[in-house]
Amino acid sequence: MNLPDLIKTGESPTVEFKEKFDERCIESLVAFANTKGGVIFIGVSDKNNIKGIKVGKETINQWVNQISISTEPRLIPEIEKIQIDEKTVIAVQIKEYPIKPVSIKGRCFKRVDSSNRSMTPQEIAQMHLHSTGLSWDKYPAQNASLEDIDFETIRKYTQKAKETGRKKIGDDENPVQVLEKMNLIASGQPTWAAVLLFGKEPQKIISQAAIHCGRFKEGNIVIDDRMITGTLFEQIDEGMDFIHKNINVEFIMTGKPERDQVWDYPLEALREALINAVCHRDYTLLSHIEIRIFEDKLVIWSPGHLPFGITLDELYKPHSSALRNKGLAEVFYDTELIEQWGSGIEKMQKYCLNAGLPGPIFEEDQGFQVVFRKDIYNEDYLRSLNLNERQIKAAMYVKKNGNITNKEYQEVCNTSERTSSRDLAELVSKGLFEQIGITGKGTAYILRRQRRHNDAIKTPKTPDLN
Repeated sequence: MNLPDLIKTGESPTVEFKEKFDERCIESLVAFANTKGGVIFIGVSDKNNIKGIKVGKETINQWVNQISISTEPRLIPEIEKIQIDEKTVIAVQIKEYPIKPVSIKGRCFKRVDSSNRSMTPQEIAQMHLHSTGLSWDKYPAQNASLEDIDFETIRKYTQKAKETGRKKIGDDENPVQVLEKMNLIASGQPTWAAVLLFGKEPQKIISQAAIHCGRFKEGNIVIDDRMITGTLFEQIDEGMDFIHKNINVEFIMTGKPERDQVWDYPLEALREALINAVCHRDYTLLSHIEIRIFEDKLVIWSPGHLPFGITLDELYKPHSSALRNKGLAEVFYDTELIEQWGSGIEKMQKYCLNAGLPGPIFEEDQGFQVVFRKDIYNEDYLRSLNLNERQIKAAMYVKKNGNITNKEYQEVCNTSERTSSRDLAELVSKGLFEQIGITGKGTAYILRRQRRHNDAIKTPKTPDLN
């Protein structure tokens, strides 16, 4: 390994510097083992200065022994001496451990950026399930029996799965046999997935499995409120029904026999976000999924952070699917509610782009949320187009007043006629402004209306998720 190059790069999710070996080093090794592995360079300061370290004949063996007896399961690191500038640096490397989490004296850590973070009991449980290939929703549902399952809903699923061709189910298989085939019965009880998907009254067994919908005006004034319960299939349909009733639709004449319907947000993207929330939320948390509709945005929030094994940054890069609820995901796939595991982010991005809207924002805010924005003309988005401050100020002026002339631009931005003309021409060329009139006092500029991909502002390049 090239230590000078690593030192220049600095500490990272897989690299740490320590001047001496102590218990904090073991914490870092545990964090590496619980994440993606890493290496500690002992004899290097956290300010990236090589100080070196003196070690005796038995020092390294003592370190290995201390690491081993302090960790559970026991970690055995790879240790290498490195000579640089006549100084000794010790590299202590640990690989990602297959069965997680690893602990030090009963405490578990994970690596986040260049620091170690203590893990919550919730994270510890999820990490263990993920590393052992298990899934919470395939465990028996407490206080549930087969009497709580609606066999007719299973028959509808069976018929749909046959139509899609994604699940082979024999004509002679009854609903109980179907559940057994899918491992949705455990120890004679229906699993959590079976209750959520096929239960007669799922909320009697898991009350938090619901969607709370709200329509807001002028901040936090509630003008519509609904709590949606039932099976997950019913919740998705009723959630979309609430959205339909609380966002606007415009009918566009195109010359075709039927008029085009243009909604505030692309319905396909909203449905994809809602399905993902229902499929991937953490059902062990006592919170509901939320749909919040505001004047300028729509937010779909689900309890729990991203499933173990994927970070927010990795959503925008090629990544394998990380499933929290494998039983739910399998049934959703069989019924074509999801097409391909891990493809939802890309689809939402494309639907919004084709509608001439900014891409959705994905955030972890005491859970995970997707934010759809109706108004593309906001300061953050305008700044992302590399507009100067004068142009941003003018765009916000037009948004408020409807249009702007060259003279008004000069006054609003306190600039010369020459600069004003250049700025306005650039705004037109970028597709942000549309010129009304040709020359003289009758010329004004308005915000260009966006309803189709071909009429959209050239947005910043979206992440390649293929």
